[in-house]
Amino acid sequence: MGIMEVPSDALYGATTQRAVLNFPVSGYRFGRPFIRALGLIKWAAAQANRDLGRLDEERTRLIVQAAEEVVVGTLDGHFPIDIFQTGSGTSTNMNANEVIANRVSQLAGKPIGSKDPVHPNDHVNMGQSSNDVIPSAIHIAVGESIRNDLMTALEHLQHGLEAKTQEFWDVIKIGRTHLMDATPVRLGQEFSGYAKQIEHGRLRAGNAIAAVEELALGGTAVGTGLNSHPEFSGRVMGYLWNRTGVAFREARNHFEAQAAKDGLVEASGELRTIAVSLFKIANDIRWLSSGPRCGIGEIQLPAIQPGSSIMPGKVNPVICESVMQVSAQVFGNDTAVCWAGANGNLELNVMMPVMAYNILESIRLLANVVRALQDKCVSGITANRKRCNELVEYSMAMVTSLAPIIGYDRAAEIAKESAKTGKTVREICQEKRVLPEADLKRALDPVEMTKPGGDGSVGG
Repeated sequence: MGIMEVPSDALYGATTQRAVLNFPVSGYRFGRPFIRALGLIKWAAAQANRDLGRLDEERTRLIVQAAEEVVVGTLDGHFPIDIFQTGSGTSTNMNANEVIANRVSQLAGKPIGSKDPVHPNDHVNMGQSSNDVIPSAIHIAVGESIRNDLMTALEHLQHGLEAKTQEFWDVIKIGRTHLMDATPVRLGQEFSGYAKQIEHGRLRAGNAIAAVEELALGGTAVGTGLNSHPEFSGRVMGYLWNRTGVAFREARNHFEAQAAKDGLVEASGELRTIAVSLFKIANDIRWLSSGPRCGIGEIQLPAIQPGSSIMPGKVNPVICESVMQVSAQVFGNDTAVCWAGANGNLELNVMMPVMAYNILESIRLLANVVRALQDKCVSGITANRKRCNELVEYSMAMVTSLAPIIGYDRAAEIAKESAKTGKTVREICQEKRVLPEADLKRALDPVEMTKPGGDGSVGG
């Protein structure tokens, strides 16, 4: 293809530079988790090839040393290719091969570009193809990122919500369905629901990891394993499992692993569900804290920044809004992953880079905003007990517990009168002597209405 000039300080070569010039599209680059995963593959592949007698000890030592620098991030500046490139990610695989080979040349005291003592294709890429390296790198990056970042963040939030469940257990407030008054509920019961959503989210994150544990490595170009040793993939998996703690294993069917990306689509779907849970929790908290005087105002959020450039003293639920925006972004990322995953043509999916970018971005955003939600919002939430008590007593839904005692129709009349006059259900019942005072007090006890089987435990 002719001469290609490469920056003198670059560790990449001509193939990478061509891709840089061919794809000046977005400015988006593969991030740390993906570059780390590429380094891990090259690191493990060199050792596996040595174990199989295909690579000598000295070349292995040098490749492992250079690949380790890719793993830890020392060489990130030498990965300049845009995300919107060749759909197989071949340019980025060759980027890694060239960087490692040229770094080896430096370590050996040879000129960059000499391909001495290590060749980017013959040695660094031995037993591999871009078509099995790139999907494997995506899976490794996704598995590690979920395990190390997202799952720990979700656990942190779950514990925070469980702590609030206990703290708020004695706070009785009015429940709401259809955004309308319903029977009383404990504030702690509401927060227990949020905690359970996040507990389920952790399980879904685990399912996402399980969906990407099979790696395509060993299938080479089309899944047949051409030019790869039959034991290569299994040996690589052992190195990767020990290094990452994720149970990566060779794909049971390499043709599925390279032609389809269903595992990534499944993992992205689990992330989308987690985002749905977070949106619900953040939006609920935002509603419950609305006011502080002219809204619901049953809880107070920590004030972390001014909320208006014109209204003094205004404080907004900014962390909740951040969570909701991240959730919307994750929904969009999942749509991109879905469409890209559907484009598996014959033996190869050719939209892998955009899948990698979007699913890893979802993980990164979720992990970061989950920690912010716990540390800057949930941990500082307090209950407005006075407001909760006022709304419970003022609610027409209190009449629900009387229905099994005095009948639905009579209870409905009391509710209508309460709405018309502004009097509480208790005041009307006392005026009309609907029940003896002791029985009325027992029937309208909001604490009892929050217990299973209590007077207020009715459908609707």
